[in-house]
Amino acid sequence: MVVEEVCMKEEMPRGIGVCGGDVRESLRRRRLIRAPALKIFVCFELTSTEQNPYRYARQSLLLQPRYGEHPDALVRPTRIHRRGAKSSTRVKLNDLPQGIIPAEPLEPLQDEPAYPTVVQQARRNMRAFEHCVLLTRVGNFYELYLEQAEEYGPLLNLKVAQKKTTAGPVSMAGFPFFQLDRFLKLLVQDLHKHVAISEEFANPVSEKIKSGGLLFDRRITRVITPGTLIDERFLDPLENNFLLAVHLGDPSDSLPTSQARTELKVDSHVKKSKHAGLAWLDLSTGDFFTQSIRLPSLVSSVARIGPREILLEDLPSETPGSSLSSTLNEFRPLITFVPPREAGSQLGSSTALTEDLMAESDHKDFTPEEISASSILLQYANSQLLGQQLKLQPPVRRQLPESMLIDKHSMRALEIKTTLREGFFKGSLLHAVRRTVTSSGSRRLNDWLTSPSMSLPVINGRLDLAEYILGDPELREPLVGLLRKTSDSKRIIQRFSLGRGDSDDLIALCKTIQITHEISTRLDAHQHALRGHENSVRQPTEQSCIDTLLGRLRLDGPLQLAERIASAIDEEGVNQLHRFEEAETAAVVSLAQIVESEAAGEDEEGVETKTRSRKAKKTEAIKPLDPDFQDVWVMKKDASELLEQLHSELDGLREQKQLLETELRERLNVTSLTLRWTPGLGHICHVKGRDAKQTSSALDHVRTVSSRKTTRSFHLPEWTSLGGKIDQMKLRIRAEEQQVFLSLREESVLHLVKLRENAAIMDELDIACSSAKLAQERQLVRPILNHGLAHKIVGGRHPMVEGGLEEQGRTFTTNDCFVGDQGRIWFITGPNMAGKSTFLRQNVLLSIMAQAGLFVPADYAELGIVDQIFSRVGSADNLYENQSTFMVEMLESAAILKEATSRSFVIMDEIGRGTTPEDGIALAYACLHHLYHTNRCRALFATHFHVLADMAQAGGMEQVTCLCTDVAQAPDGSFSYVHRLRRGVNRQSHALKVARLAGE
Repeated sequence: MVVEEVCMKEEMPRGIGVCGGDVRESLRRRRLIRAPALKIFVCFELTSTEQNPYRYARQSLLLQPRYGEHPDALVRPTRIHRRGAKSSTRVKLNDLPQGIIPAEPLEPLQDEPAYPTVVQQARRNMRAFEHCVLLTRVGNFYELYLEQAEEYGPLLNLKVAQKKTTAGPVSMAGFPFFQLDRFLKLLVQDLHKHVAISEEFANPVSEKIKSGGLLFDRRITRVITPGTLIDERFLDPLENNFLLAVHLGDPSDSLPTSQARTELKVDSHVKKSKHAGLAWLDLSTGDFFTQSIRLPSLVSSVARIGPREILLEDLPSETPGSSLSSTLNEFRPLITFVPPREAGSQLGSSTALTEDLMAESDHKDFTPEEISASSILLQYANSQLLGQQLKLQPPVRRQLPESMLIDKHSMRALEIKTTLREGFFKGSLLHAVRRTVTSSGSRRLNDWLTSPSMSLPVINGRLDLAEYILGDPELREPLVGLLRKTSDSKRIIQRFSLGRGDSDDLIALCKTIQITHEISTRLDAHQHALRGHENSVRQPTEQSCIDTLLGRLRLDGPLQLAERIASAIDEEGVNQLHRFEEAETAAVVSLAQIVESEAAGEDEEGVETKTRSRKAKKTEAIKPLDPDFQDVWVMKKDASELLEQLHSELDGLREQKQLLETELRERLNVTSLTLRWTPGLGHICHVKGRDAKQTSSALDHVRTVSSRKTTRSFHLPEWTSLGGKIDQMKLRIRAEEQQVFLSLREESVLHLVKLRENAAIMDELDIACSSAKLAQERQLVRPILNHGLAHKIVGGRHPMVEGGLEEQGRTFTTNDCFVGDQGRIWFITGPNMAGKSTFLRQNVLLSIMAQAGLFVPADYAELGIVDQIFSRVGSADNLYENQSTFMVEMLESAAILKEATSRSFVIMDEIGRGTTPEDGIALAYACLHHLYHTNRCRALFATHFHVLADMAQAGGMEQVTCLCTDVAQAPDGSFSYVHRLRRGVNRQSHALKVARLAGE
C-alpha cells in the first residue's frame, strides 16, 4: 500500500504527490473545495503501473468521468479521510521511483466548460442519443440547447436566445409543456425526425448528496419516431400508424411448405423471383402482421400498407439486400436504417413481447424472411420504448391468395385513398363510401378497401350482416347512435399495456363495455322477435350472421371490469380536475406571453420605464394554486377499504380544524380569523379589517409573516401542526388513489384479448351499418360473387363521379359491362371527354367494393373473384428518377404484362400516345396481343388508334369486343357527348371540339 497525502493549499505548487495538483484544480473548478487548507488523504491500492492514475483519483473523489474517458483505473480507493487539522509530509528524493516510468503517455487534460447543471444534463443526453432531437423538461417548459436550438429553433418558429454562463453563451429555445404535442407533430411527422423526451425526476435525499445537492435529475423516458406513436394527440384516429420492417430473403428460399393450396393458382408464365419478408405493426393498437412477397411487388405492397416509418438493415453495399434502399427510393424520407440483425435471431426470441407464445405448428407457417423482418421490427420497437414491455397481438400472416393485390400505380390512379391530382381525401373512394361513426371502424374500412378479400365466405358474411341491418331501419338507427358513443378501446387498452393512460381512459373503456353489452342485448332481443314472427321475410343466412356475431362476443370478464371501474372512479371529480388543469395551463400561457413580450422589449428603447408595468402584469398572471385543488379526488371514497379509512381520518382532521378556528375566534375575539394555506407562506392564520389591529397586542409571541393595513397573516403552532397532519393525510389519499388506478389498469390488461376481440366485432358492425346507410342513400345493390372469370354489370355507375355530378345537379349516365362473358377484352374507342376513362375505372372500382364486402352502385352485379387489379391510365413523369412520361407509361405497361394472371382485371388507356403514331400503334398492338394470348385476363382497352380494331380482327382475336362512345351533332353546330356505350368502332376523336371548348 502506498499512502499519498494531497494538500489542497492555494500556495502549494502544482504536482505534489501522485495526482495532487490535477485533483486540486479539478475539485476547485467543480466548486467542491471551499477552504484553501482542506486536506484529503487518498489510500490507493496499486494494481498496474501502465494505467492512468489520475482517472481513478478523480473517481475516488466522487467526480464524474469526462465524456470519452473510460472508468478503468490504475488504483482502487479503499477509504477517504477528511480532517481539518493542518499537516505536512516530507519525502526524500531517493525514496521516489527513479528512471523511466513504463507507462503510456497520459491523455491531455481537457475539461468541459463549466456549463450550468441543466445544460450539462442536456449535453449528456444529447451524446447518448445522437440521432435524436432532445427536448428537456425544465419546470413548465421544454427546451432545446446548443446546436440543436440553433438548427431547429427557426424551423419550429421559436426564438433562439443566448443564455450567459461562465463557460460562454449557450443557445436555447423553448415552449410551454402543454404545447408538446404541437411541436412533436412538427418534428416527427413534418420533419421526419426522431425525438428524445427528457423528463424531470426529483432526487431523493441520498441522491441529492451524491449529485451535489441537485433537486432534479433529467433522464430520457422515451424516443418518439414517426412509426412508434402511441398516445400523442396528433395521432390520426382514422388511420393506422404502421411501422414496417423489410428483409430480403435468399433466392433459394421459398414459401412455407405448410401453406394451404387453393384453386386460385398463379399462372405458369409468372416467373419465380426473390422473396422479401414484411412485418408491420401499429404500436397504438397492437395490430401485428407479416407477409412474404415476391420482390417485384415490394413497392406496391409498401404503398398498400402505408407505413409511417420503414426499417431497413444498414448493410454494406456488397451484401445481398443492400439494394432495398434504392428499390424503395420513393419512400426515402420514411426509411430508418437499423444495425444488421444478429445471426440466429428468430421470431421465437421476440415472442415474449406478444400475449401468447406462438405454437410450434404456427411457427412453421412463417417464412425465414418473415421471421427476420419480425425480429428487426420488435427489436427496434423495444429499443425506442427504452425497454418497456410490449403487449402485441399474435402476428397475423397475410397470405397472397387471401386478398386482392392492388399495385402502387392502380392505388393512385383509381383514387382509392386520395385524389390523383391534388392528393385530397375528398373525392376518393374511401371518402365516397365511408359512413362509419367510430375511429376504429374507419381504420378497418380502410384496410378492407386496400386489401379486398378473395374468400367467398368472408365476403358473403360481411354482405349478410349489411343486408340484415339494411332491412330494418328501426334497428339501424339505434345501433348507429350507440356506436357513436363508444371510444377507441383498442388504443386505450394498448396504452394501458404500455403503462400509460389516465382515469379518462378508464371511464371511456367502462362506457364502451357497457354500450357493447347494450348492443348485444338489443340484437339478441331483435333475433328473438324475428323468430317469433310468423311472417318474417328474413333469410336464414341473414339471421345466422347475427347469431355468429353474438357468439363471438366475450363479455363475461369485461362486464365485471366495467362495474369495478364505475364503482371506483368519481367522474365528476375527474371533470373538476380538468377544470383546474385548464386554469393552470391558462396561467402558464399568460406567463409565456409576458416572457416573450419582455424578450421583444429588450431591443427597444425605454425599457426601464416599462419594468414596473411588466412586473405588475406578471404578478397578476401568476396566481397561487387554488387550495380547493387539493380536495379534488379522482376516486370515490369507498373505492378501497384503505381509501375509505383515510377519508374518514381526513374528515376527523377537518373537524378539528373547524373547532380550532372557532376556538381561536373566541379566544382572540376576532370574527374574521380564518385558517388558510398558501404556496408561499404555508399554513397561516389570516385576519382582516379592524381585527388586524386588535390582534397585534394579543399575539406578540407569534411570528407575523405578512402584514398590511387591512390584513395580517401569522403562524400559529397549533394550526401549523394540524395543517401538516392534514397535508400528510391528503398525500396518503393521493398515493392510495394511484394504487387503485394502477390496479384497475392492470385488471384491464388482464382482459386485453377479450377487449380487442369485442372491439373488432364492433368495427364490423359499424362498417355494416355504414354500408347499409350508403346503400339506402345511393340506391346500391348487393353484388353476387363467384369463382368465375366474368364481370357482369347492369347499369353501373362510378361511385365518386356520380357524387360529384349530384352536387352540380347533374345525373350520371349508366353503362353495362359484360367483359369476360361477351368477350374477354373490350376494345373501346370514342371522342375525348366522352367517358372512356370513367367507364374503365368504375368497373374495377366495383370489383374492389364488392370484394371488400360493400354494396355497389349498379342495378345488377355478378362478379368473378379478382386476384389482382392493374391500371395504366393518366400521364405523369418522374424526372427525379430520370423517367419521362413515356418511360413511366412503358414501365407500368411492362409490369402489367409480366404480373397479370387469368384471374386479374386490367384496364389500359391510350397506350403508345407519347410517341409517333407508327411506334404507338405497334406498342399498343403488342400489349393487346400479349393480354389476349399470354395473360388471358379480363381487360378494358381504350385507345384512339382505331386501326387496332382491324388489326385485332385480322389477327384472329375473336374474344375482342369493340365498343365506343359518340358525339351528337346539332344542326346549329353545337354538340353533346353520348356517354352510353354502343357496339362498334368510332373512328373520330373530335379533339378539335374539345380544344374549342377549352378556349371559350
